[in-house]
Amino acid sequence: MKAISMTFLNSLGYGGQVITALIILVGALILWLVLRYVINRSVKRVQSGYSVFKKPHFKWAQPALRPFDSARRVQRAETIGGLLSSVAAVTIAIIAGLMAIETLGFNIGPILASVGIVGIAIGFGAREVIRDAFLGFFITMEDQYGIGDTIEVGDTVGVVQSLGLRITRMVDKDGAIWYVRNGDITKVGNRSQGTYVEPAPEPGVPAAPVPAAPAPALANEQS
Repeated sequence: MKAISMTFLNSLGYGGQVITALIILVGALILWLVLRYVINRSVKRVQSGYSVFKKPHFKWAQPALRPFDSARRVQRAETIGGLLSSVAAVTIAIIAGLMAIETLGFNIGPILASVGIVGIAIGFGAREVIRDAFLGFFITMEDQYGIGDTIEVGDTVGVVQSLGLRITRMVDKDGAIWYVRNGDITKVGNRSQGTYVEPAPEPGVPAAPVPAAPAPALANEQS
């Protein structure tokens, strides 16, 4: 059946090539819609805390699926789901586009060479952004901290307002908002995990006020 279809399309000449290219693009669109549905469904299941993700064969993902507050779990799921959706969309678009161009009779060799050169240039120019995104992804997956946690980054202590792939936003005891690039975080202390105890103030020195946890931001902030 496939051979008959290809023979029929080839008999149409350039019109058959155009039809084949359109079929490739439509197939890629359908594949993307299916993948997006699967990703969105998985994100919703994680946000709802379905017990299926607590089974032994999902042990690798359990650090990101701990039963913390709903807002924190929602943002974590949206961050990972958004990244997976973006990677899938770009990959499918590039592969389908190249296949369609080749079907139309164009030589994709120079195109691949140009894309490689542009990719290298973009990689050098955006290496800090890529580094921030990678580290933000691992911070999210490993659940190092999340919305509402009191963390210590360098000499700054504050409550996490939002966690994106590139930027962590936190508020300190004075009310100042700090934007910390994830790539700059080499060591972080989470006072909300473990058994942290606030040190007793020195005699005659009033205790420092503890920053109040802000209302959780549900929107995923990809800076």
